[in-house]
Amino acid sequence: MAEVIFNKLEKVYSNGFKAVHGIDLKIAEGEFMVIVGPSGCAKSTTLRMLAGLETISGGEVRIGDKIVNNLAPKERGIAMVFQNYALYPHMTVRENLAFGLKLSKLPKDQIEQQVNEAAKILELEELMDRLPRQLSGGQAQRVAVGRAIVKKPDVFLFDEPLSNLDAKLRASMRIRISDLHKQLKKSGKPATTVYVTHDQTEAMTMGDRICVMKLGHIMQVDTPDNLYHKPKNMFVAGFIGAPEMNIRTSKLVEHDGRLHLTIGNETMPLSASKQEKVLDHKGQDVFYGVRPEFVSVADEPFAEGGCSGEMVRVENMGHEFFIYLKVADYELTARIPSDEAKPMIAKGLNRRVYFRFDMNKCHIFDAKTEQNISL
Repeated sequence: MAEVIFNKLEKVYSNGFKAVHGIDLKIAEGEFMVIVGPSGCAKSTTLRMLAGLETISGGEVRIGDKIVNNLAPKERGIAMVFQNYALYPHMTVRENLAFGLKLSKLPKDQIEQQVNEAAKILELEELMDRLPRQLSGGQAQRVAVGRAIVKKPDVFLFDEPLSNLDAKLRASMRIRISDLHKQLKKSGKPATTVYVTHDQTEAMTMGDRICVMKLGHIMQVDTPDNLYHKPKNMFVAGFIGAPEMNIRTSKLVEHDGRLHLTIGNETMPLSASKQEKVLDHKGQDVFYGVRPEFVSVADEPFAEGGCSGEMVRVENMGHEFFIYLKVADYELTARIPSDEAKPMIAKGLNRRVYFRFDMNKCHIFDAKTEQNISL
């Protein structure tokens, strides 16, 4: 077990393109850290620099008390699980699991013990004599994970390991990998885990903390709960959450001594706590953000703080509906429980309804810096 530290880590390619911009990140011993972001944000490049598969252009990587910039992958105490499984096609499951240990010249009985332990944890015992071509995608991925476990590394590295699986298998493997991390922790053999994905569901359900990246920069490192409810900037607010946060341009205007957000041609008053935090931005252009579950919709006007829009579309998700409201020249999404939504939907679409936000859950972002000024 070891902590991992990135100190001003940079990656510049030979053509001058800078992929990673001097990032700092500390991953605690035994922590499950997920690095998430859209395609091209350099999350896999960052992981590959940690693994020793990509050269480091600047800064340093520490694993435990060692700077590993110039160490070969096998000297770093890491084990990596790739997106494409990377199993040896001519070897059985047992041989795939044992191969790395044989290279390390461990005693035969120790190899057998570690392979059997990994097989038991991942329920591979009945597959040990099969070749990779005889395995399903989920089974092959379990073997790839098992090959990492047998090495008993200080750090596990996962590079989008579930992206080739179907939705049901992805959910199953998410649980299995999370449970494995907890199981190793309970058994007194915890390993620090760094897991790269573009899938925010994986990030939110698996990580102790999540590092959100954009174009080689770290936008926020925090717990899943804080990323969802306290995003530090507009990128994190829009990237985390499904359906995504409603984010729209607005202006902070004053009416009767109270600040309001402009919503289309109407306004909505801020809560007292939000007003105090954004007072310096009075009269300025801003962005507001509100998650769909904090938008209430009704057939009649609200007593205070409501606006109106046209109900143009609905999506039935079973236990809830997504209701889309046209307000001025854009759409807002509301996430409404089925029992509450059905009576409204029964009256038909393309008609005027009323909505309001839970203003305590609303976020306000500076129009220039896109930083959250309402936290």
